[in-house]
Amino acid sequence: MAIRMVRGYRTISREAANLLAGLPPWYLEATVLVRMHDLRVEMQRRGETPLPRLVAVWRTGFRRDLRVAWRLRLSQPSAGHAVITAVSPLFEVWLERGHGGLSFRMTQVLTGHGKFGRFRHRIKKERTPGCRHCVDRSKDTVEHRVEVCPTWAEYRRIPVEAVGGGDLSRQALVQVMIRSEEGWRAVASFCEAVILVKEAADRERVRERPSRRRDPDPSFRPP
Repeated sequence: MAIRMVRGYRTISREAANLLAGLPPWYLEATVLVRMHDLRVEMQRRGETPLPRLVAVWRTGFRRDLRVAWRLRLSQPSAGHAVITAVSPLFEVWLERGHGGLSFRMTQVLTGHGKFGRFRHRIKKERTPGCRHCVDRSKDTVEHRVEVCPTWAEYRRIPVEAVGGGDLSRQALVQVMIRSEEGWRAVASFCEAVILVKEAADRERVRERPSRRRDPDPSFRPP
């Protein structure tokens, strides 16, 4: 569900997808429900009925505990380290922001799961992880594409202006995204452009690839 919410690849880790989607792990949600149930049962055993105001207080407290437990769990992730490192310092602000939704291409840039040579090599879609747009064929990672590769220099202008410096790390992009709707749109525009151009380049490369199909025998006639 979290992966569908952030429009990401199914290879994204559960921890990273939940954080991007703002969706707490279900075992923590279940803990809140169990504690609420236990308190209701205890009051009913004493012949009391919890008032809605009291229930709201319980819920607020338990959900505060949920976030503490969630954040503690994110301090020792089993996967999705790059995303968690970028978003965790802004955990509360990310969850409570009032703007911005992730697109398919924004999620690719934040997670590295998408049109990047390193990822495509890992899933056996490319022979090498090298960047096809660089002479030195450096690994085509998010960091390389966003911060280094000269092919995307012009596209960096907008996010560089939004960041206010040369730092285009994932954490810096996240900071811009949550700062304002304008910042979110600036990062979104950059991600869309970078991935769209890469998609177009890949389609052109496929069209230029020699066909593996054999030329038909001109003497052959179907029965």
